[in-house]
Amino acid sequence: MSPAHAVALPAAHELLASIASRTVSPVELVDAARRAYEERNPRLNAIVTPTFDTARAEALESERRVARGDAPRPLEGLPLAVKDSIPVAGVRTTYGSPLFRDNVPKDDAVHVRRLRDAGAIVVGKTNTPEFEVGINTRNPVFGQTVHPLDAALGCGGSSGGSAVALATGMCAIADGTDHGGSIRIPASLVGVSGLRPSPGRVPLYPTAWAYDTLSVPGPLARTVRDLALMLAVMAGPDPRVPISLAKTGDAFSNTVSRLRGRRVAWSADLGGLCAVDPEVAGAVRRAADRFSALGCVVEEAAPDWKDASDIIGPLRAQRTSIVMADLRGRAAEIENPWLRDFIDRADRLSLRDVGAAESKRSRYWDRTAAFFERYSLLLAPATQFTAFAKEADFPPVIAGQTMTGVVDTILATYAVTIAGLPALSVPCATSSNALPIGLQIIGGWRADGEVLSAGIAFEEAA
Repeated sequence: MSPAHAVALPAAHELLASIASRTVSPVELVDAARRAYEERNPRLNAIVTPTFDTARAEALESERRVARGDAPRPLEGLPLAVKDSIPVAGVRTTYGSPLFRDNVPKDDAVHVRRLRDAGAIVVGKTNTPEFEVGINTRNPVFGQTVHPLDAALGCGGSSGGSAVALATGMCAIADGTDHGGSIRIPASLVGVSGLRPSPGRVPLYPTAWAYDTLSVPGPLARTVRDLALMLAVMAGPDPRVPISLAKTGDAFSNTVSRLRGRRVAWSADLGGLCAVDPEVAGAVRRAADRFSALGCVVEEAAPDWKDASDIIGPLRAQRTSIVMADLRGRAAEIENPWLRDFIDRADRLSLRDVGAAESKRSRYWDRTAAFFERYSLLLAPATQFTAFAKEADFPPVIAGQTMTGVVDTILATYAVTIAGLPALSVPCATSSNALPIGLQIIGGWRADGEVLSAGIAFEEAA
């Protein structure tokens, strides 16, 4: 492992115990994160707007709380990195676009405010593709974020900066957003953990589309147990988001490992839906064997998601037309070609096209629900590939098959998004050239807790 990938901070749940026992202070954690940033970020470009001076002042106040004997907050003193598409009050938030180069929000996003109220300390904003669109983290404002193990490779996206900051000790926890896999993909490629929660579990606000079930905020961390602690804080209803779930996240903080007796399905290619690198497929197969050894009833099976691509195109374009409504007239100024394509595609779609896709999605859900009546979990690749060249928008060939576009390369995650299921990426193996491979653990309807519980059990066994 190269020095640039060495982690200076232990897992977040271990740090919380050290803070509570006063064997480490919040100031020491922020200082350690800053040293990692100063040493590694010039090469990696993960944090694009650092806030370490403000963070140290907040860490001093956190330290005083602990010294006074105040009850530690759930995330007391943990350095937090926030994706540059998520508003943080008083901190530049650019969405990776020159159109927002000098944008400074007045308020935090809902989940950021919850994390900060729980004691987390923002140390910076992390890089993202322009308007979060793409699986290679680069944009015309800040440039390219590279892989911690090899600067010739990208780190995935769109929450790539958050994943790299975590992997290299620049923060203890991070946030991201996930549409087609934007948390799960970079987590898999750089070897950290990331959760796409059920839609509505973590309210996305501010937002241009209060009914959005495709893009969700979620946590990234070094361990699944850390994800559970973060979700306990991030989850809960908000009246401004009508799809937000009424249940609070309190129970997630007590998530325990539990696997024995569960009926678990696994599929290396989701029933032939997607092309998968042979090494990745082998890693999924070995992970399934590990679940069997942990007491699960494991079968090779997959839901019928064969029409995922037919649904993705129209719904992605529909969402783009909604969330980009104020900027569609300036599409020519947007450099991201994939985003421009979806803007153009929205102009070509008819109401019948979108209605047909939604109708297919309903039948898609019928088949998905029937599958999860038999199985409690589905194991699949978190990425169909390992890290690819930083110059590429997506891997051009996977398992000998030529990829026609980004969607082909991320069907393993995008198909889950269309189903509206919670899914976790957890490290499970390394490739022959020492690159991380992530396992995707997918749960049934709103089964976020079961996914986390299984992830913790898998992680502890590994």
